[in-house]
Amino acid sequence: MTDDIQNESSDSKQRILVADDEASIRRILETRLKMQGYDVVTAEDGEEAVEVYNKSNPDLVILDVMMPKMDGYGVTREIRRTSDVPIIILTALGDVSERITGLELGADDYVIKPFSPKELEARVKAVLRRTNTKESAAPMGKTAKNVITTGSIKIDTARRQVYRKNERIRLTGMEFSLLELLVNNSGQAYSRNEILQHVWAYPPDHRIDTRVVDVHISRLRSKLEADPTNPELILTARGIGYMFQRIT
Repeated sequence: MTDDIQNESSDSKQRILVADDEASIRRILETRLKMQGYDVVTAEDGEEAVEVYNKSNPDLVILDVMMPKMDGYGVTREIRRTSDVPIIILTALGDVSERITGLELGADDYVIKPFSPKELEARVKAVLRRTNTKESAAPMGKTAKNVITTGSIKIDTARRQVYRKNERIRLTGMEFSLLELLVNNSGQAYSRNEILQHVWAYPPDHRIDTRVVDVHISRLRSKLEADPTNPELILTARGIGYMFQRIT
């Protein structure tokens, strides 16, 4: 564990928690992320990660999946009980279905081990940019308003908040960014690759399982739709990808 966690320090810096049982990875990431201007705290197992998270209030969490005492999935569950802080999962698991388990539990992105530190730094920057509540995306299209209402759903793009009948629906930062893209361009279908580029900032030639998008769409539908199995807001565009119902 980082010896000195000071919540009041580095107020101008974004804080990142790195949890990995491999000391070499913790050292490399701590050094490189600090060089990028971040404040970094570390943990070497899952239980310690939860403890450090509660003490340090980080802006982003990087979690290895295979950790002693509590794995990365368990840590994700614990964090998601109370927080929407962005989470990036580090996984060496070969099965794609296992890799996206973290996403289904609420993680925002994943990086496969072994990974390039530069790739992880790019993912950190992209996720923080898209989940920073102080930096909402610029409105687009004729539905671009601070508040968009469709049925019982109200979407406040300035505050990055969503309500159903005045009751707030908790979304992670990436979930809101995905919703914002689709809502601000209602009636326009986006392919999974286009969504990955717009929301996750993946370059066009980046290869990743596009089910990352499917998982986030499923999570959004479970939170927004009256019947997620028969969606009326976030529609599947056959042969293309996804779209939000046209708002007139």
